[in-house]
Amino acid sequence: MAHDLTPADPTIVLELLSAFRRSKILFAASSLGIFDLLAEGPLDAATMAERLGCDPSAMLRLLRALVGIDLLLPAAGPDTFANTPAADRYLTSRSPDRMTGYVNYSNRVMWSMWANLEDAIREGTHRWQQTYGWDGPIFSSFFKTDEAMREFLMGMHGFGMLTSPRVVQALDLSRFRHLVDLGGATGHFAIAACRRYPQLGATVFDLPQAVPLAREITGQTEVADRITVTGGDFFIDPLPPADLYSLGRILHDWSEDKIRLLLGRIWEALPAGGGLVIGEKILAEANDGPSWAQLQDINMLIVTEGRERTLSEYESLLLASGFVDVTACRTDTPLDIVLAIKP
Repeated sequence: MAHDLTPADPTIVLELLSAFRRSKILFAASSLGIFDLLAEGPLDAATMAERLGCDPSAMLRLLRALVGIDLLLPAAGPDTFANTPAADRYLTSRSPDRMTGYVNYSNRVMWSMWANLEDAIREGTHRWQQTYGWDGPIFSSFFKTDEAMREFLMGMHGFGMLTSPRVVQALDLSRFRHLVDLGGATGHFAIAACRRYPQLGATVFDLPQAVPLAREITGQTEVADRITVTGGDFFIDPLPPADLYSLGRILHDWSEDKIRLLLGRIWEALPAGGGLVIGEKILAEANDGPSWAQLQDINMLIVTEGRERTLSEYESLLLASGFVDVTACRTDTPLDIVLAIKP
């Protein structure tokens, strides 16, 4: 049988072969403290190597690679470097919009779990036990210290500051008077919603260990007087009263049994005419995109009990729980929005 000699562009293969290298360069630079050091201003490679306790030659090679992936800029002086605006905003610990917690979590936790992707595909289950010997959910195992919890939440806060302002504009929520954001983390969604809708009050409801940071973040905003923060477990504890509940990046973490339990609890707590907002990246009905949702779906397989879903799959879950009038809006951010109403 003759070989097909039709030319084929190898670009995508070559790009994917190097993709993990670019990710690890980012992770290593964040872990070593390069971006934080350069937040003080440009420095030369030798000085950085000395301050960070690194080999000077290896440090110079890493810094040059960071220029190549657009995270650093050459600065005046030989072998001298500066942060790009994106690195300054999202990769330095001084920035309120930092994603460093999620970057470090990706490096320290997810990197090793993704190495076992083949076994996740073969067995159809997460990789907690195989990678770390953990029996419980990754959240309870990894976030045993306040520092680990705080930095992860600040990483998700960075994502939230990108997505929440867009999501609250995507559908009209003006009919509602009090929002309770379940698993609301730092309160970024509650902040964005209160800024968008002056008639709205909000409660951030999350595990007790997340409460101090949420109070700190929400307390620094101009809408602080309309936001309260309270601790609890949304699977077990009574839900604070509201006519609008929200679940942002929550449902994709859990099995369908747990989702049905949570939706049932929300339905019972809502008054007639109340609503539920779900923030997730929605898969196309043909499951052929978008790429962000597909990649996140594989991440959910490896790291959680859950998965990403199509709109019709969310609609089925919501209708089965008693909700009606399911509407959705896709955005160009890593989050879409679904709204359902209790009749």
